Amino acid sequence: MTTELKIIKVKENILADNETLAGELRNRLRKNNICMINLMSSPGAGKTTFLLRTIEGLRDKARMAVIEADIDSTVDAETISRTGTKAVQLQTGGFCHLDAAMVEEGLKNLDLDNLDLIFIENVGNLVCPAEFDTGATLNVMILSVPEGDDKPLKYPLMFSTCDVLIVNKTDYLGTPFTDFDLAVLEKRVRNLNQDINIFALSSKTGEGIGNWISWLATNNL
Repeated sequence: MTTELKIIKVKENILADNETLAGELRNRLRKNNICMINLMSSPGAGKTTFLLRTIEGLRDKARMAVIEADIDSTVDAETISRTGTKAVQLQTGGFCHLDAAMVEEGLKNLDLDNLDLIFIENVGNLVCPAEFDTGATLNVMILSVPEGDDKPLKYPLMFSTCDVLIVNKTDYLGTPFTDFDLAVLEKRVRNLNQDINIFALSSKTGEGIGNWISWLATNNL
C-alpha cells in the first residue's frame, strides 16, 4: 500500500509572503515621501565608495540614512557613520541576501518622519538578492569594469529586475588591464531590460557621478 506524497513548495511560499510584506513597506514609505534604494552588486564592485560619493552629492538636497547588510561585519556601517549619516547594521548570520522582513527590522531603527532617502547596501552577491523584494522604491546594481562585460549573460535575473545600472570603475577603461566594452555591455543589458537607466562613472575619481546624482534628485526626491 502506498500513501499519497504531499509536496510543499517552500520557496514559493517564502517568496509570496516576502512580496506581500515588501508591498506593505513600499506603500508605507510612499506615504512618508521616502525613496528607498536597494543597492546590489558583487563583492568589491565599489558599493560603499559609490554610496559615499552619492551622500556627498546629495547632502544639501536630502535627509539620508543607510541600512547596511553584511554576513558578519560592521566595517561599512562604521565608514558611513563617519560622514554623519545615520547607518543601521544588519548582520544576516549567513544569509546571502536581504528580504523585506530584515529591512523592516532596519527601518524600526530609523526616524522615518525625518528622512527623504534611504539606501540599502545589500549583501555582495549577484544571485540571491535579485530574487527577494526588499520593499525598495528603486533597485540599483553596480557592475565594475574589472568584472567584465559578460555578466548580463551569466546573471540575467539581476539585470532584468533592476531599474538602474551603475557601471563603476570606468577609470580602468582604455588601460591594458581590461578589454571591457561599454557598447557591448549596453546591448546585452537592454536585450534583458529595455527600460533600464545606465550610468557610467568612477566612484574613485568622481567622473560621471554628477549625472547619476542629478538624475536621482530630479526623478526621485
